[in-house]
Amino acid sequence: MSKYTTGETAKLCNITVRTVQFYDTKDLLKPSDLTEGGRRLYTDDDLTKLRLICTLKTIGLSLELIKNIVDSESPIKMLTLLLDEQIKRLDNEINERKKQLATIDVVKDSIHNKTTIPINTITDIARMVEKNKKVRSKFWTMAAIACVISLPPFGAIALWIINGMWMPLVILFPLSQLFAVLLSKHFYKNTAFICAECITVFTPPFKNVMLTSGTTKARWLTCTKCEHTGYCVETIANNTDNK
Repeated sequence: MSKYTTGETAKLCNITVRTVQFYDTKDLLKPSDLTEGGRRLYTDDDLTKLRLICTLKTIGLSLELIKNIVDSESPIKMLTLLLDEQIKRLDNEINERKKQLATIDVVKDSIHNKTTIPINTITDIARMVEKNKKVRSKFWTMAAIACVISLPPFGAIALWIINGMWMPLVILFPLSQLFAVLLSKHFYKNTAFICAECITVFTPPFKNVMLTSGTTKARWLTCTKCEHTGYCVETIANNTDNK
């Protein structure tokens, strides 16, 4: 079996030597062997694993989640599901942009030919504007709420440190946690998950989502169909999801 130095491994995977060394320190990719002088040596299997790590990093997963996926029973299935979900999101964005471009072309033609803009085009424009407003409004509302939730506990901690007043912290900390849970519940109300083992789309109880590790792309859950426990890929819920 071929063996590669850190520099050769980095070159073959199109990353820096420092990145390979960093993944070693994070226990993401340990060398399969060492030279007599202590230099790292990697195998073809290590290269395959490293390419998978780089791919997962490219689509925005955290190093902690990547480590768990790579060490899981079916990392390739997880990667496939994550890529499928990313394709769905991008396809939706592309279709939305195409609709917007078509509407803009109709408006431009109407202006150029000095004709009346079709009523359905006006409706489409209004719908697009309203949708964009809702998306922006939801984003800023969530961000504002998150800031509001975080401020009182920090203020209470400051009072405790400066003046020794601990009662505000005792009162405000549980309240902030309650608001955080309610906000998370609202965020996950239209969310489902795909089991990497049986590819079933299911909606777990909210408490299971909150009490497990993961990110906005995947969480450690138990499938309601095959009962396999592992990282499940986040997707958009619909009426046919299994409860």
